[in-house]
Amino acid sequence: MIYQILNCDVKYGIGKKNGLLFRLPLDMAFFKEKTLGHVVCMGENTLLSFPKSKPLKDRHNVVLSQDPTHNYEEVENVHDFLGFLRMMKHYSLKDDVFVIGGASIYRQTLPYVDGVYLTKVNKDGEAEVFYTNLDENPSFELVEEGEEIMDGDIPIRFTFYKNIAKKEIE
Repeated sequence: MIYQILNCDVKYGIGKKNGLLFRLPLDMAFFKEKTLGHVVCMGENTLLSFPKSKPLKDRHNVVLSQDPTHNYEEVENVHDFLGFLRMMKHYSLKDDVFVIGGASIYRQTLPYVDGVYLTKVNKDGEAEVFYTNLDENPSFELVEEGEEIMDGDIPIRFTFYKNIAKKEIE
């Protein structure tokens, strides 16, 4: 299965200045629980936003960089989007694959995912980068919605959307 996993603010904002909008320990624990031991796929900027630009531990990291001279250590490097999609499909045959950003990768891979783990943050993070409003997207159906809980002093809600019009990767 192929999933996207992320959080968004009340305006579906997901980032600013190539970083996260909020520090959310419960959401980070949820992210880790879901992705640990699996495949994570991301764009180059997402990798570069990590501490010391190092890949996530205890996961197989796949990174798309459009620049063929950009090859990072300890990750599987891919240099074209079709190859990136095919890599996701290949790994999804035997493991769960999680798309973890950034915005362009989310937008381009959305039609091909089985579902989206979306943590909704009930706060405006003054984002510069936005995600698709899945509640207004006819291809997605909200199938799980948790109770609102406090993550520190910020209210959040864990949700899961199923892609009911998934496109197959060729």
